[in-house]
Amino acid sequence: MSVFAPVQTPRQYRWSMVIRGVVGIIFGILALVWPGFTYLILVYLFGAYALIDGIIAIVVSFQERQVYKRWWAVLIEGIIGVIAGLVTFFWPAITAFVLIYVIAVWAVIMGIFEIVEAFALPHAFGWEWALALGGVLSVILGILLFLRPIAGILALVWFIAIYAIIWGILLIIRAFQYRAPGALPI
Repeated sequence: MSVFAPVQTPRQYRWSMVIRGVVGIIFGILALVWPGFTYLILVYLFGAYALIDGIIAIVVSFQERQVYKRWWAVLIEGIIGVIAGLVTFFWPAITAFVLIYVIAVWAVIMGIFEIVEAFALPHAFGWEWALALGGVLSVILGILLFLRPIAGILALVWFIAIYAIIWGILLIIRAFQYRAPGALPI
C-alpha cells in the first residue's frame, strides 16, 4: 500500500460541501453588493439559500446513514433548513421582525447541530474545528438577531451576508480537507 493511496473518509460527499459553500458565498456577496435590496428580495434570497442548503443536507444524510451513526443530525438540520426556506416563500409579506426571528431560530438550531456533529466525529481527522467554528458562528448570528430584532434590514443583510460568506468558506475548507494527499482537486 502506497503512502499516497487515497484515504477512505467516513463520508464521501465533498462535492455537496463545495456546492453548499459556493451557494453561501454567492448569497453573501449578492447581499453585500446590493445592500438596498427590498424586503421581498431578502426574503426570497434567504428562502432559496435555506431551501437549497436543507435539501442538500437531507440528501447527504440519507447517503451517509450506513457509515455515519449520527446521520439523523444532518437530516434534522436539513429539514429545518427546508422548513425555514418554505416559510419564507409561502409568507413573503411577513414583517421584518418575524423574518428576523425565523432566521435567528434557524441559525441557532443549525449551529447547535453543527457543534454536536463536530464533537461526535471521530477525532482521527483533526478537521472538526471548521465544523465547530461554523456552528458557533451560526449560534452567534442567531443570538445577535434575537437581541437586536429592531435593527434595520440593512444590518440584517450585512450580518447574514458575512455569516453566509464565512460559512461557505468553512464548508469549502472542509471539502478540501477530505481530499487525499496527491489527489486531483475536486
